[in-house]
Amino acid sequence: MTFLTPAYGERTLGDVVPAVAHAIGAGSAFARPGLDLPDAPQYVVFLVDGLGADLLAAHPEEAPFLHALLEAQGAAQGLTAGVPSTTATSLTSLGTALTPGEHGMIGFSSRIPGTDDLLFSLLWDDRVDPEQWQPHPTAFTRLERAGVHTAVVNKSAFEHSGLTRIGFRGSAFTGADDASEQVRGALAALGHAPSLVYLYDSDLDATGHQHGCGSWQWRDQLAAIDLQLEQLREALPPAVRIVVVADHGMVDSPADRRVDVAAQPELLEGVRLFGGEARFRQLYCVGGATDDVLARWQETLGDRAEVLTRADAAARGWFGPLDPAVVPRVGDVLVATRDDVTVVDTQRWSFEAELVGFHGSLTPAEMRVPLLVC
Repeated sequence: MTFLTPAYGERTLGDVVPAVAHAIGAGSAFARPGLDLPDAPQYVVFLVDGLGADLLAAHPEEAPFLHALLEAQGAAQGLTAGVPSTTATSLTSLGTALTPGEHGMIGFSSRIPGTDDLLFSLLWDDRVDPEQWQPHPTAFTRLERAGVHTAVVNKSAFEHSGLTRIGFRGSAFTGADDASEQVRGALAALGHAPSLVYLYDSDLDATGHQHGCGSWQWRDQLAAIDLQLEQLREALPPAVRIVVVADHGMVDSPADRRVDVAAQPELLEGVRLFGGEARFRQLYCVGGATDDVLARWQETLGDRAEVLTRADAAARGWFGPLDPAVVPRVGDVLVATRDDVTVVDTQRWSFEAELVGFHGSLTPAEMRVPLLVC
């Protein structure tokens, strides 16, 4: 299966806010990306976690509102996620307008440099200061400096999370725990012009992880989101533009397509830390063991995965420019799985064995995300 390498600076998630900035007349804050959006005084960016472009295209009955936009604008207008195709990486790319290699949020779990500990990005670690981990100004901070009012409307529990502080600091935060609160929060934030409001929905991704993106539960959740977006469009003033995007797609992985390192302990010989996620493993090796680990994993997985060194992945442009401070966070050996294969550790990370839907690799189903404007 062919992998998709992101064209950073053209049509990736990191290019969305710069495109909005140019559309609302604040383009001086950013270089012009390869993405153009229609001019408007105010924008709402609504990110649906887990809504891959391929999944959306396959479900016209569940999402009639989004499909009408898709038919009018064309699938070719979509974006790609960054690498790995996972929530923490993608949301930070959107919020900072930087590549993963620049902002350093390099996956679900990555090594804390100088330690033998992993940082779990969606859970965070009080020992790690988010503003030191990601020291660059966010795209929202840059817009505020350019005279644009910015706001984040998200679940109240996320207000002080490490991920919010890393990707969206500098913006006003409004807690919204249901669809009606999201609409009210967006309307209040749009009392300013020019302005950018960011909304986020995590329910589709959570449903896909638990039940699979081929389940009726997933389809029902997609239908609910489609209705929510249609109602949001009706509630907002006509002059306000809404951009619907996603952070990644998803694939279901059946039990017989999972490689369990607990059952093949030889795979962990020479591995000091087993990080990343099931579709994009990052292996941090004992000194001098990288070549042996690389060869062992390549032989074991064969064509089920692309197994390569950090240097080779960087040379392929997977992460964009790789900042020296970010380099030690990336695994010495990377395992990007193909088709519906996953790599799990049922002994130490038993929660992964309970999941049905996964993402993180570079397959089209995971990398392609929609960009729909209404």
